[in-house]
Amino acid sequence: MNVYGVIGWKNAGKTGLMVRLVAEITGRGYSVSTMKHAHHAFDVDQAGKDSFRHRQAGAREVLLASRARWALMHELGAREEPAAPDLLAKLAPADLVLVEGYKRDSHPKIEVFRDTPGRELIAPDDPSVRAIATDALDKVEAAATGLPVFHLDDTAAIADFILREVGLVRDMPAPAPVAKPLRDDCFALPEGVEWTPVDTALDRLRAALAPVTGTEEVATADSLGRVLARDHHALRSNPPGANSAVDGYGFAHASLPATGDVLLELVEGRAAAGSPLAHAVPPGKAVRILTGALLPEGVDTVVMQEDVTLEGGAVRFGRGIRPGANARAAGEDVEAGALALPAGHVMRPGDIALLAGLGLARVEVRTRLSVGVLSTGDEIVEPGATLAPSATYDANRPMLLALAETWGHAPVDLGHVEDDREAIRRRLNEAAATCDVIVTSGGASAGDEDHVSALLSEEGNLSTWRIALKPGRPLVLAMWQGVPVFGLPGNPVAAFVTALIFARPALAKLSGAGWVTPTGFTLPAAFSKSKKPGRREYLRARLTPAGTVEVFASEGSGRISGLAWSGGLVELDEPARDIAPGDPVRYLPYSGFGL
Repeated sequence: MNVYGVIGWKNAGKTGLMVRLVAEITGRGYSVSTMKHAHHAFDVDQAGKDSFRHRQAGAREVLLASRARWALMHELGAREEPAAPDLLAKLAPADLVLVEGYKRDSHPKIEVFRDTPGRELIAPDDPSVRAIATDALDKVEAAATGLPVFHLDDTAAIADFILREVGLVRDMPAPAPVAKPLRDDCFALPEGVEWTPVDTALDRLRAALAPVTGTEEVATADSLGRVLARDHHALRSNPPGANSAVDGYGFAHASLPATGDVLLELVEGRAAAGSPLAHAVPPGKAVRILTGALLPEGVDTVVMQEDVTLEGGAVRFGRGIRPGANARAAGEDVEAGALALPAGHVMRPGDIALLAGLGLARVEVRTRLSVGVLSTGDEIVEPGATLAPSATYDANRPMLLALAETWGHAPVDLGHVEDDREAIRRRLNEAAATCDVIVTSGGASAGDEDHVSALLSEEGNLSTWRIALKPGRPLVLAMWQGVPVFGLPGNPVAAFVTALIFARPALAKLSGAGWVTPTGFTLPAAFSKSKKPGRREYLRARLTPAGTVEVFASEGSGRISGLAWSGGLVELDEPARDIAPGDPVRYLPYSGFGL
């Protein structure tokens, strides 16, 4: 039996680590049992309970059982406390037993050390202590323990270490990838590049980016929209055992007569979901069985109740039922240990059902990508703040924040900054301390008041990508104190289109979900257009009841109403083209952009 201990001072975090380790290791498909040493006056029974009265009356052992669990209590009397090996021998076989306490026993252990005022770490001289888990890495390093040291909250790494120590490495999943900082020059374009085709820009962006998020563990039920940080495997098979797909009667198909109707005597009892039959069904007999019930020993086939006639204590039905009919095989959906969902998968409601159904109560996910959104410009004001025609209501910031949230990220409202270089610098500094990525709108060109691009050029390794698309030609990409910055156009329509085409896949890659591409369809056009060569164009569009695609009446980038009117984009490639009604066009619904 593989045994590993967790020890430490009182309130050091032993129990918290034990609980996390049990969830982590069982989530990888291993069976885990635990043993804990109870101190002081703690008792496993309570005065006044029936079981307590049984023991008080002199019972040597009391077996306490319910539908949820059973526990066997053995009275020690004046005898000495049993040693850990004797207690471990009482456990049923499991892949691993985690032991909390029992620090004087010889099984291998991890010592937990929490940073407590007035308490110094003393390097353990017990050879059974194989590693240290602590929230005070600096103190541990200063103590020069010579042992492997883990952060107390790095459950996955501690679990990896224990599984390697005991030799349970056959199905160990790859550790969650570690976020790596981006290079300061990751957005740089080769010399001489002026206009960049859309596909080339996307390829360069994809190659430049890597995940920047960390990892954490959450309850499976709370994982909607989260990105899995590692592969997750089935804890048990689905279904866990062979069971009935219908209400009916179960029997062994090999015992059926060769000719004529089938008449099988019924055995006592019935099999129901959650209440399996306790005894086997002899050949030539049948048993009442309900949907979801485990097939009793001796049963491999089920006949539906609608197809039988009850005759006293027997059932009659016609021949022709095939072997294994109406029976689900164990693991026919997913086998224990099989890959359930891979790293990088974004969790949906059906995925939660899958992992929960396979026994995974907790999952390891990427931390949410924090996306800071900043608006700049003297003309920008909050919606409704003034009716002056010289002011422009801030439509971009709420739109971009909503996009980030819809895509599963953590939006951070960085507010609005006027065209003041120092104020913009301060806001960028604040954002770099709290955000994984910064998205700005406005100030991305090269005009006198385009302070964002000027500041990023001087201090932030700016690259202005002049992309051959309409709308949204300029796209500013930079690094500010190690944080990527996406500078989108100030025009709302251009900001929206560039966010869908460039920001969405880039943010997905940074989040750990991997690069994403929109789903599109080829449909007949319900419009006419003469397109010039050179740029890729995106037209706001929607489906008609006839299944064709119509486009918004104006291509003007300031016509915000087209964003609400449309249900997607028509994508027109770079070559010149004359489009007439009925011609095939590429339609990208907003749903294909995750909206």
